[in-house]
Amino acid sequence: MTAYDPNNIFAKILRGEFPCFKVYEDDHVFAFLDIMPRSPGHTLVIPKAPARNILDISAEDFAHVARGAHKIAHAAMRAFAADGIVVQQFSEPAAGQVVYHLHMHVMPRHDGVALLPPASRKEETSVLEEHAAKLKAALAG
Repeated sequence: MTAYDPNNIFAKILRGEFPCFKVYEDDHVFAFLDIMPRSPGHTLVIPKAPARNILDISAEDFAHVARGAHKIAHAAMRAFAADGIVVQQFSEPAAGQVVYHLHMHVMPRHDGVALLPPASRKEETSVLEEHAAKLKAALAG
């Protein structure tokens, strides 16, 4: 397996070198909106520990990511009046991984509304700001 690249885009986001729409952070994880969301509120939960994917992260660090995804899923259900949640994690190119820092996708779903194709359109900044505010309010409440 290829080694972890500390210059991947998510590592840069963690270091504050690249902007994002942060919705949650604790000692172990960082969560922010996907700028090319497949559904409104599509959030990425990443470990602060450097890990390429599920194949090289410690079980303990992965458990923190899973807990973070759980927390975001509950908040997204409330914030977006969702009917359900999709949680996805891709490891290695054959599985569809594109950014090589472990991340879990948390996507609110509504009955009868299809997910957009991956990386199909960049969302407007104003919409992302609104969605981030909704998620933060749900996390606080």
